[in-house]
Amino acid sequence: QVQLLQSGGGLVQPGGSRTLSCAASGFTLDNYAIGWFRQAPGKEREAVSCISANYGSTYYADSVKGRFTISRENARKTVTLLMNSLKPEDTGIYYCALGPRYVSCSGYVSIADFGSWGQGTQVTVSS
Repeated sequence: QVQLLQSGGGLVQPGGSRTLSCAASGFTLDNYAIGWFRQAPGKEREAVSCISANYGSTYYADSVKGRFTISRENARKTVTLLMNSLKPEDTGIYYCALGPRYVSCSGYVSIADFGSWGQGTQVTVSS
């Protein structure tokens, strides 16, 4: 069974850090782009970051550039999102998702390209 299993998240103070992990179960990550998305209360789901299948490209939303870092370890079938200098506006439910190999993760990321979503994990940034 193809699954993406997420871990991490929780309550963190402004300025703090948190790492989210997304682990593949039942398949290998090698041929997939991986995206991280978030959905804040009352808002649409948005792309936060993406890493291409060949490690060649990464994408970051303007709101997280310089603060978030995406990485992947295909051998461990894991993608992580390191989030630093967290702000209250980073609060939301974070999801990882698979994208096909052709997703370049450069310039623009379309949610429509992604399927097989993780279960989501809540990140709350608050003092």
